[in-house]
Amino acid sequence: MRRVIYFILTNLAVLIVLSIAMRVLGVEPYLTAYGLNYQSLLIFALMFGMGGSFISLALSKWTAKRVSGAQVITDPANETERWLVRTVSELAVKSNIGMPEVAIFPSDDMNAFATGMSRNKSLVAVSSGMLRKMDREKVRAVLAHEVAHAANGDMITLALIQGVVNTFVLFLSRVIGHAVDKVIFKTEKGHGPAFWITAILAEIVLAVLASIIVFYFSRKREFKADSGAADLVGKKPMIGALAALKASVNQPHLPDKLAAFGISGTKRSGLKALFSTHPDLDDRIAALEASEYPEYK
Repeated sequence: MRRVIYFILTNLAVLIVLSIAMRVLGVEPYLTAYGLNYQSLLIFALMFGMGGSFISLALSKWTAKRVSGAQVITDPANETERWLVRTVSELAVKSNIGMPEVAIFPSDDMNAFATGMSRNKSLVAVSSGMLRKMDREKVRAVLAHEVAHAANGDMITLALIQGVVNTFVLFLSRVIGHAVDKVIFKTEKGHGPAFWITAILAEIVLAVLASIIVFYFSRKREFKADSGAADLVGKKPMIGALAALKASVNQPHLPDKLAAFGISGTKRSGLKALFSTHPDLDDRIAALEASEYPEYK
């Protein structure tokens, strides 16, 4: 679970930097001499919560390339690269989206990911290991899954959900900081250091807990992307690709900052399942088997 994790960590870092910057610059319209102006705090939380999320989204493609080491194919150097670019182009046309950037990242594991700020300016990257170990029918199905993510606007949806989550995190963390400062530390006028220390700590804890909501929607979007891929290339190739990932000796492993953008996920249970960005592969295969799609398309 790493694609969404990186998005969340980037988002959290942006929020903390913005919070510290506002403190240093003295731009805190929600603070009064004796308490909080809740209306101003809500406006502040909404502006910076949504802003932090979309800054993270704007950086997503740039960051993904550097974290994964993905090299964008600008001039195909061999037949495999030509096939890869041609296949993504065909899938993009069928999905009615702009041509994504196509990249290969160095990894022996079988994986792929898609990211980008909009459905018409996305990035689809596949591992060198997947190109070596998987036959082209299955690779095409994986590419269809990633193109479906772009066509469905999943990163935009994620950013909107994260923005709403950020708003509540920023709002509640400052309410908690205010309560601790006034009730426990008995600050009578203004706000002491306890307010800022508590607010930042609460912001981090609440952001981690709130990420459960983001992970839930991430798992739902994986089923939708599987469905979109089956619509593009047929159910059988998509099931075959998921089965190949499941049977892979090595668990697919993208860098920690990118795994949630990938095609597969690790089986988790209990509390860990709440923090998983991908459903279990068996569940995804079962969902496809229960649905009705043409065998080939």
